[in-house]
Amino acid sequence: MSLMERWCNKVAVVSGASSGIGAACVRALVGAGMVVVGLARRQERVEQLREELAGEKQSRLHAIRCDVSRNEQVSEAFEWIKKHLGAVDVLVSNAGIMATGELSGQDDAEAMLATMETNVMGGVYCIREAFQSMRERGAEGHVVIVNSVAGQQVPNLGPQLPSLNIYPASKFALTAMNEIYRQEFQRHKTLVRVSTISPGIVDTDILPQQIQGVIKQHMPMLQCADVADAVLWTIGTPPNVQVHNVTIKPQGEKF
Repeated sequence: MSLMERWCNKVAVVSGASSGIGAACVRALVGAGMVVVGLARRQERVEQLREELAGEKQSRLHAIRCDVSRNEQVSEAFEWIKKHLGAVDVLVSNAGIMATGELSGQDDAEAMLATMETNVMGGVYCIREAFQSMRERGAEGHVVIVNSVAGQQVPNLGPQLPSLNIYPASKFALTAMNEIYRQEFQRHKTLVRVSTISPGIVDTDILPQQIQGVIKQHMPMLQCADVADAVLWTIGTPPNVQVHNVTIKPQGEKF
């Protein structure tokens, strides 16, 4: 049996599915035989991704417009999943944004709040809904939280590059949440596992243009498919294995 065979035809939900790591995870999960629901504010991009899939794979991808920072939109999305697909077996909680400006600067509160609402509370809302679906059925399930090495140590990019603002704080929160969820899932005697994937620098559009311009010239970067591969490996481990965190970095990364 292949590592992913037991997940074939099961339902996976991916947040932030319209681009970058989320889109790569959608492709990988569909390719592994899962039925995938892509949540994104830019629903049309997920629909475009579906058009790019070959043959019967297109029928395995569903796109739902959802801003995960909005609790009611997340609840409605999972209600749609329950009605049309039955249940959730895997969640890849990936949606994330990055505020620009300085944490100590003025007039940046709105961007900082949006970062925390998306990166932290968006995960809380999605994980709550997915876990309840898994718990109700007493089924095996897996929650994968896409974190970052910035959730382990704050990178020092130097004075020439913009501040990472509140982004690392949001990722440190995910590190703590991972352990809280592990304890809660055990407390309820469920078969649900939780893991974080913590990549180094990935070639995505989440980075501000000023940082991208320097990093792409001088630093190695992971590709989104590398992170998706780590997600597949994580959920493919045997049910008795609790993968707490997977850290991956591009070869030669300086921090």
